[in-house]
Amino acid sequence: MDLLHGIETGILTALTWHALLYCFIGVSVGTFVGVLPGIGALAAISLALPLTYYLDPTDALIMLAGIFYGAQYGGSTASILLNLPGTATAAITCLDGYPMAQQGKAPLAIFVTAINSFVGSSFAIILVMGFAPVIAEFALEFGAADYFSVILLGLVAASTMTLGSPFKALAMVVFGLALGMVGTDVNTGQFRFTFGSFELADGFSLVAVAMGLFGVAEIIANIGQPQGVMQKVGRIRFADMLPTRSEWKQIAWPTLRGSVIGSFIGALPGTGPGIASLMAYATEMRLSKTPEKFGKGAIEGISAPEAANNASVQAAFIPTLSLGIPGDAVVAVLMGAMILHGITPGPNLINDEPQMFWGLIMSFWVGNLMLLVLNIPLVGMWVKLLSIPYHLLYPGVLIFICLGVYAADNNVFDIFVVLGFGILGYLMRRTGFPATPVLLGFILGPLLEENFRRAMLLSKGDLMVFFESPISATFMGLSLLFIASVFMPGLRARLAKKSRSFSEDDD
Repeated sequence: MDLLHGIETGILTALTWHALLYCFIGVSVGTFVGVLPGIGALAAISLALPLTYYLDPTDALIMLAGIFYGAQYGGSTASILLNLPGTATAAITCLDGYPMAQQGKAPLAIFVTAINSFVGSSFAIILVMGFAPVIAEFALEFGAADYFSVILLGLVAASTMTLGSPFKALAMVVFGLALGMVGTDVNTGQFRFTFGSFELADGFSLVAVAMGLFGVAEIIANIGQPQGVMQKVGRIRFADMLPTRSEWKQIAWPTLRGSVIGSFIGALPGTGPGIASLMAYATEMRLSKTPEKFGKGAIEGISAPEAANNASVQAAFIPTLSLGIPGDAVVAVLMGAMILHGITPGPNLINDEPQMFWGLIMSFWVGNLMLLVLNIPLVGMWVKLLSIPYHLLYPGVLIFICLGVYAADNNVFDIFVVLGFGILGYLMRRTGFPATPVLLGFILGPLLEENFRRAMLLSKGDLMVFFESPISATFMGLSLLFIASVFMPGLRARLAKKSRSFSEDDD
């Protein structure tokens, strides 16, 4: 299918009444959870995942994707008005967005974030349309060893490019891989790591793991928060939102640079919008002639990160749809939703499911246009949502989580699983262990194992098969470089310490 035919197919799919309805529901829910501090897109998508079992797979993915990129829009509202980031990626927006609000420029800041979010998303969507089919066509030549290498690269990149400790992230990837091995061995039919429990014969539920690590853990972490976070916000008029000609000039290049950075970072497996927005903000500080104004209400300080995090969200679909490798933790859950519907993401997706692929891509345009309507004229309404007390909000979310987990498989055991992973996720948060690599390892673990065993079978146990193919050797080399980047700083520090001790002994 050529590009123009694909676009035509996508438009016809995305503009059906049911696709428009579920797209609107998705972006509305995404904006809602983005505005409310502490919930996040991942918990919301995990909560909505069981509801999609009764939907057409294309409509389900359109709705879940709308929640994902809708949360990026909504997160900026609380960041600017109340200095409360609705999502982790919106924390960078707080640095200059809230000072602008204190200076009476809140309407301007909200308008700029909405426009830059749309521009960044549009830039990345064009890349998805152009590059995902090309990458998928190239990936059709992949063998088992190539797939193993690219999945390994995604897991290693997700660990070493994390904002926290890469050692802890690597440990969590291994833990996620171990969780993915629980259940029935596909080749032998034997139970593995079930400890005699028939409830674990099919392994842990993806919905239960995702909801526990992110949804329940977030609720536990927010116990004891103030009953309400609402502050008085003046009336917001549309006329006050429009930038002046000089302000348009100020945000033009930062928006473009943020879109490029976000698209590049988002296309890398396992990175996510948090890294993209941070890199965009740091880039603008370095390029600015007046870096001292950042953190005090610089309009460039909100335009670049907002463009970057939204571009990153859309670009994350490039490796997911073309290679079957999640570009982000949230996209990993979306990939899991596709698998639950019997659809395998990867190189064959575009040929096997062209209506779904192009319908999802074109729905991105529709959803982003809807978000402009939701985030500019209706800002006042979204701000009022911040008045919901925590003691009412979180118990309701917890009830829906338990109902959603039970509805997935009609299994009470999954409720205990989600509660157990919720406690585990909270303990991980307190000790600095990231939960995202666990989810990536859990989802990609079975694929990694399957391709490893297939490669070993075809090569009769020769491990050099992973270095014989140019594609596989390249990905393995990149993985080794990422791992070396983790250990090299510590090794250099030890060598420097030893050299200093030797010089002191000589003296």
